Amino acid sequence: MAADDLTIVLADDQDLVRAGFRVILESEPGFRVVGEAADGAEAVEAVRRHRPDVVCLDVQMPNVDGLEAARRIAALPEPPAVLVLTTFDHDDALFQALEAGASGFLLKNASPERLIDAVRTVAAGDALLAPDVTRRVISRATATAPPTNADAVPTADAALASAGLTERETEVLRLLARGLSNAEIAAELFVGDATVKTHVSNVLQKLGLRDRIQAVVWAFEHGVAGTAG
Repeated sequence: MAADDLTIVLADDQDLVRAGFRVILESEPGFRVVGEAADGAEAVEAVRRHRPDVVCLDVQMPNVDGLEAARRIAALPEPPAVLVLTTFDHDDALFQALEAGASGFLLKNASPERLIDAVRTVAAGDALLAPDVTRRVISRATATAPPTNADAVPTADAALASAGLTERETEVLRLLARGLSNAEIAAELFVGDATVKTHVSNVLQKLGLRDRIQAVVWAFEHGVAGTAG
């Protein structure tokens, strides 16, 4: 195995499904499946043992389901990216997966190319959310947020100033809110991927947020997403 291989653990209670995913993923140069699991508990143990870059989790598994497994994996030191795979396109499963710490959510009927792209995307530190899914996340988050006094809600400029974001970090936040990946942000700003990762990390740290999905919600809640750059 090459030192720079992208390593993957597959967790699904159906042997044929795991076998199919393994064939698809290992057809991609540089991808290597290093472990398999038939339930959530085995998935957590496989992650501890193999320390993969990505774990692909089915939602519905016996004993410990994929959502609980995602929570346990997210609590591990230096956890891998979690890609949740399911046959159901239900909002509840989507939001529970994101709240559990998943980086992406993909339907099992997606094309092999889409699965490969999804694994590569979450491994790179990006969240796998299509624009329509992003809108659903934002709608759900704002609909469940407690009511606030409109006079007490700071303007976008005030919110950004309070957070201490630089001009470039603010640009990155707005591009995140548009659903752009790190690579797309890098192309938009004419900078390298590593620079974008640094900016994203700084944005999350300054805003006290866990991931880029929460950053998207923050941007919309504070009116930052729609403000001019």
